[in-house]
Amino acid sequence: MANIVVFGSQWGDEGKGKIVDMLAERADAIVRFQGGNNAGHTLVVDGEECILHLIPSGILHPGKQCLIGNGVVLDPVVFCRELDKLDAKGVDVSSGRLMISKKTHVIMPYHCRMDGARESAKSGDAKIGTTGRGIGPCYEDKMNRCGIRAGDFADPALLKDKIAKALEEKNVLLKHLYGDEPMDAEAVYDEILPVAERLVPYLGDVSSAIQKAEGAVLFEGAQGTHLDIDHGTYPFVTSSNTVTANAASGSGCSPRSLERIVAIVKAYTTRVGSGPFPTELFCEDGDYLQCQGHEFGATTGRKRRCGWLDLVVLRESTRLNGPTELAITKLDVLSGLKEIKLCTAYGYKGETVDYPPQEQNGMADVTPVYETLPGWDEDITAARSWDDLPENAVKYLRRIEEVSGVKIGIVSVGPDRTQTF
Repeated sequence: MANIVVFGSQWGDEGKGKIVDMLAERADAIVRFQGGNNAGHTLVVDGEECILHLIPSGILHPGKQCLIGNGVVLDPVVFCRELDKLDAKGVDVSSGRLMISKKTHVIMPYHCRMDGARESAKSGDAKIGTTGRGIGPCYEDKMNRCGIRAGDFADPALLKDKIAKALEEKNVLLKHLYGDEPMDAEAVYDEILPVAERLVPYLGDVSSAIQKAEGAVLFEGAQGTHLDIDHGTYPFVTSSNTVTANAASGSGCSPRSLERIVAIVKAYTTRVGSGPFPTELFCEDGDYLQCQGHEFGATTGRKRRCGWLDLVVLRESTRLNGPTELAITKLDVLSGLKEIKLCTAYGYKGETVDYPPQEQNGMADVTPVYETLPGWDEDITAARSWDDLPENAVKYLRRIEEVSGVKIGIVSVGPDRTQTF
């Protein structure tokens, strides 16, 4: 099996975790290459739900090596919490099969405080809708070359010094800009040290592990293409590059290692938090999608905004990521709708455009151009091949292929591992 990159083609929550879980069965190693615990992957195995935020989804497959790359920002407390939950389920989370890159930047308590203080200081439309997990401030320190990396946990003296230096600036901001209480460097060090000591056995050279992998490597991202810091709906985006190209730099391998690229596409569109959403529905159809799809954030529990499938967004994702195939998820949620709409273009400034406007907040000013397809009433959750799908469901999928220019390789018709073909 070729090396595979799995990416989200929309605004996240496309069902990447399930597809990664399925593909991991034939991979030797699974690598998480960007993002933090602001994203959650929900897996259902034999009817039991498991939500992961940092540990790669492949951990549920015995014997698979799971790697956390340098492009991730790691909350060590959340990581340890996931270790404990998986261990309680009987999952092997030993350092022999789970590795954290020494270059991975670490989310510290002051990052979360800064994140919350900044968002609270904003009002109305200025709010980004951040999860408050400290992701942005951590990436900020990384780019400012003053961040704490996982490898620093093995050197307590260095860790203590870095915390003190970081708080010199952050305490000024907390106190004088945000009116918040300053943080004590010694207290932060004492809080993080036990967790740091627990993480040290998991530290390693992820780049070398990828190179030495005997079989295929599966690269797993978080969020979606249109939350990319460069290519998403800026400023309503995440703090890292979510596109396929970052799989190489975020894990420490050559781009030539990326062979099969799978775009995860939810059969409709959802978004959590603020930002433009051209096909968002404020009617019974939107409520139907939200209810049938159980659309609540795996990390925040927030209700997801729902709308028709936006093929302009998908077209841009294929241009940026170069997928070799599409994986359609939650097709079963559309069962019961009499008509289904597809957005194939936008009206923008008196013109019809095929790609999202490049201007900031340009997507807030577009009007979706729809075509309407007939729906279907049949329950498709037991489908295990194209032949098991109703004619109108097949027409819907074929139209997605036509407009996107990419073939569909995987279809998911339910949450369980088995409901995929």
